[in-house]
Amino acid sequence: MSKEKRKKDGKKQWNTLKEVLHYIRSYRVYLILSVLCAGISVALSLYNPILIGNAVDQVLGAGAVNFQAVAQILLKMGVLIGITAAAQWLMNLCNNKISYAVIRDMRQDAFEKIQILPFQYIDSHPYGEVVSRVIADVDQFSDGLLMGFTQLFSGVITIVGTLLFMFAISPYIALAVVVLTPLSLLVASFIASRTYSMFQLQSRTRGEQTALIEEMIGGQKVVKAFGYEKESQKKFDEINTRLRDCSLQATFFSSLTNPCTRFVNALVYAAVAIFGAVMAIGGGISVGRLVSFLSYANQYTKPFNEISGVVTELQNALACAARVLELIHQEPEIPDRENACVLADPDGTVKVEDVWFSYTPEQKLIEHFNLDVKQGQRVAIVGPTGCGKSTVINLLMRFYDVNCGSIQVSGKDIREMTRKSLRSSYGMVLQETWLKAGTIRENIVMGKPEATEEEIIAAAKAAHAHSFIKRLPRGYDTEISEDGGSLSQGQKQLLCITRVMLCLPPMLILDEATSSIDTRTEQRIQKAFASMMQGRTSFIVAHRLSTIQEADVILVMRDGKIVEQGNHESLMKRQGFYAQLYNSQFAL
Repeated sequence: MSKEKRKKDGKKQWNTLKEVLHYIRSYRVYLILSVLCAGISVALSLYNPILIGNAVDQVLGAGAVNFQAVAQILLKMGVLIGITAAAQWLMNLCNNKISYAVIRDMRQDAFEKIQILPFQYIDSHPYGEVVSRVIADVDQFSDGLLMGFTQLFSGVITIVGTLLFMFAISPYIALAVVVLTPLSLLVASFIASRTYSMFQLQSRTRGEQTALIEEMIGGQKVVKAFGYEKESQKKFDEINTRLRDCSLQATFFSSLTNPCTRFVNALVYAAVAIFGAVMAIGGGISVGRLVSFLSYANQYTKPFNEISGVVTELQNALACAARVLELIHQEPEIPDRENACVLADPDGTVKVEDVWFSYTPEQKLIEHFNLDVKQGQRVAIVGPTGCGKSTVINLLMRFYDVNCGSIQVSGKDIREMTRKSLRSSYGMVLQETWLKAGTIRENIVMGKPEATEEEIIAAAKAAHAHSFIKRLPRGYDTEISEDGGSLSQGQKQLLCITRVMLCLPPMLILDEATSSIDTRTEQRIQKAFASMMQGRTSFIVAHRLSTIQEADVILVMRDGKIVEQGNHESLMKRQGFYAQLYNSQFAL
């Protein structure tokens, strides 16, 4: 790895760590209590070798043992061990509180950011990859953070404490230990600096795998229908192999830290033992003091092994945290202006003036788009696939902002009003249905939570959904899983139509709203729609041109432009592009 790359990774790590500390700051009371408990635990643990050394010194010779003094020392050790255990339990309790509270806050921030992300980000990132950041990466970060709190504080305090005790017993031997200590730190630092990018790659590949799994599960029927199992398996195996390789590489290099530091620490312990033995023979230190010192030397080197393991886990944790924080720091959609007005009682007029829009700068889509819709008009939008019909809907709902020009509702630019008030003025039924996990009732009242039972049933009857709902095990209180579960596509679409029937907003958007419904039911729904559209401005996107013959205005789109405009009769008389589309649907 190049020096410049390591420097960049180091800077990114440091920035991630600072942000993690910012989250931890909210729980500084628990942090302070954890440090205090770690200090008490370590201090008492380090005092035990002194007591052990004192007990050894009570063995004066063969048959000359001061049992009374030894018993008092053992009693004191028992009390100290009990207090140490209580302090460690409280420390772990505080650490758990900090870790799980921090990941709760991070997940909450990540989910809140998803709610306000621009559609451009959602459309350009696989859903599974976003899910992986919020779920898998946060879990990995949690494991590393918990281990860090549990072992890092205790390890650092142990190192400092043992040094103080060793200098108190024998400054010369302690000095030898301090001189050799940097070797262990250098080894751990050398390895850790090279593993961060490996854990980053591991985390990215895991997100790629999650995205593929979600994609294949969501489209399992299509996969099986087209015999795509082998190809999807090959793709999964390729990603899985890459995940295995980068995980093995990251784990292998990070696992070198512990044995390398153990080797250096073994050298330190051997040096202490030899030097201390020579001093004991010369009478420079008692045997009991030497026993205490060797115990301290062992305790002093042990945290280095633990901290090296913690550093490895923190490398992985910070790599995962960086991905989560990257999501949290994504630019949200442009917020409503400070003086944005609330669209109240819209009259249903919509005016589009010289609108230009494209999803990417290099690919032009809508140019010079103009439209003037009067109150209560039914506007049908037709055209070949990719001509910009759904894009017009995205612009009307302000899912995307226009690049140039303006869209006005009730004479006001939609950028001058709040998104919530604009979108609540539309009732939208899309070709792609969406239902959340919950009861049938909860899905229907999504846009009108205060609706009464009578209103819900009336809306369901108007949408011709009441009969099939009553046949369900618990009627309107039947629980359904994500995206409708076992309901048919037609039943799910009827529920989505019921949702709009209940709200009855002043403007409607119907994007192939009856595409999954049988012909007989469609005819009934079309009558319900006709009644619902009375006096309401309606935008109807349709591929079956027979369903929009009664529209007041038909916009014929081609390559992002309106090429023809009028009602069905006038457009058919022109024998232009609309007539070609219409006739092609009835050609033998």
